[in-house]
Amino acid sequence: MFESVYWLNDNFEIMAFRLILAATLCGVIGFEREIKNHSAGFRTHILVGVSACLMMLLSLYGFDQYLDNFENIRFDPARIPSYVISGIGFLGAGTIMVHGMTIRGLTTAASIWTVAGLGLVIGAGMYGPALLTTFVVLLSLIFLNQFENRLAKNKKSDRKIRLILNRDAKLNDLLKVFDDFQLRVKRVEVNHQDNDERYLLVEIDKGQDFERNDLLDHLTKIKNVTYIYDKN
Repeated sequence: MFESVYWLNDNFEIMAFRLILAATLCGVIGFEREIKNHSAGFRTHILVGVSACLMMLLSLYGFDQYLDNFENIRFDPARIPSYVISGIGFLGAGTIMVHGMTIRGLTTAASIWTVAGLGLVIGAGMYGPALLTTFVVLLSLIFLNQFENRLAKNKKSDRKIRLILNRDAKLNDLLKVFDDFQLRVKRVEVNHQDNDERYLLVEIDKGQDFERNDLLDHLTKIKNVTYIYDKN
């Protein structure tokens, strides 16, 4: 005996509106990521937001017939959304890239987590918070990013020293030179190349007084250092 199938139930218009709204708001955030050439862009954000909205709709409306027909069935509508929130982390982690000591993609990972939340609240019918959240997220991604860039231009930049090393070079010998000059090193990034060379980036905190020529002279005396580029 086949179960009766209802293609369009009484809540279809509500669900359709919420899915479209989720696709629109999440797509706007994804479009901002797309134009900045990030790994997760327009389509990814739409898929995450719409899928989260669909899971919330399933939680709210998917079990009505069972709840109506069986009095002994109890269902927690927050259970499925909780798994969405905890499970979306694997997708965000895929957008995070680590190069040496530089980490990129954290903002995109956070935006994916945000659109998952947007999908859930839209699926629950919380349109006001969804619109406000979209506005705040876009404000932070677009305008605050421009503000940070302008602020960074006005600041005195850190001094960066790039070196190319042979595979036999010892990093401890290099870093000891900076210790001898009593310099605070902000960041060290090491990239390995196929030709047995390593690219080393040393970033020194700004506001430190030292003799530039003396520092470079000591670095050039270290064995297996083939190239030095000093950049302000």
